[in-house]
Amino acid sequence: MGINLDKPHKWKQDIKESVDMYNDWFMNFAPETFRRTRLKTTDDVLNTLSKTEYYKNVTPQLLANNPEILSTLRMSTCPPIAVDRLIGLAGVNANLVKQFENNRKPPLRMSTVQLDIELSKICTVILKLIDKDIFPWLSNTTPIDVAETHRAATIIADRLCGSIANPIIRNAQEKRQLDLIKKWLEKQGYKQLTGSEKRTLDTLNPGTFAFHFYVQVKMDTAIGYINIPVDVAIKPKNKRPVLIEAKSAGDFANVNKRRKEEAQKMSQLRSTYGDKINFILFLCGYFDSGYLGYEAAEGIDWIWEHSIDDLEYYVV
Repeated sequence: MGINLDKPHKWKQDIKESVDMYNDWFMNFAPETFRRTRLKTTDDVLNTLSKTEYYKNVTPQLLANNPEILSTLRMSTCPPIAVDRLIGLAGVNANLVKQFENNRKPPLRMSTVQLDIELSKICTVILKLIDKDIFPWLSNTTPIDVAETHRAATIIADRLCGSIANPIIRNAQEKRQLDLIKKWLEKQGYKQLTGSEKRTLDTLNPGTFAFHFYVQVKMDTAIGYINIPVDVAIKPKNKRPVLIEAKSAGDFANVNKRRKEEAQKMSQLRSTYGDKINFILFLCGYFDSGYLGYEAAEGIDWIWEHSIDDLEYYVV
């Protein structure tokens, strides 16, 4: 028994309401957020242009000292190069590129000589493919024009924003969903635990909840136990602990690719805790009957964001 997993006659209407809620949020949220992101990204691109002397000085040493410029350099080529494509074209260490993409210094085990060789390969690829239509000063000797540089920065910023659009949306949606859960739980008298107050699932005090919580589960291998993350952990006063995964989706195409993740998590939790806990999903957006049927078959229940008061079934 549950709120939704055993009531397929309700799914069609809930799917419509969930899609409408997501679309309404997106239409109101996306323009302003992307505008802010685009302005900041344009400033970052202008900073990269300045550091590289407007792409006339792209060197291994400069890249080593400024790993944050790599993503801008990738988007400055024709065609723009994805991370994996750059790794393949340059024939370089994948971990190094991914470290730089996350604005981190190179791996400690890499020697200075080895680093210089790897970064030289990257610079060679970037300079060979640089989009000279966007940076006309690289093809002639005319002075660099302020309007030209700003136009170029705007084009690269648009490319960068396009490549990070989905993460921007996902992060904003997660924050909004968790804020909503927080307000709802506090209205019921629950207290949020801070990072320093977080405990194991067994020792959570009744009437408390925590975000980004790690739960220990058994493994079938020699590893023994591992910690798996959940978005929300709640300890009701007179009911079983509740673990929640907050999920949103902007189209039907991608949700079915991710459904196995919840099933695997459910299996690990069930094998460790049996029926001593409840694991549910908090959904907003495009989740079709195929996705819902799969989760129901795995014994996973869910709460729709547009019906958040259904949480009372599990926590009140």
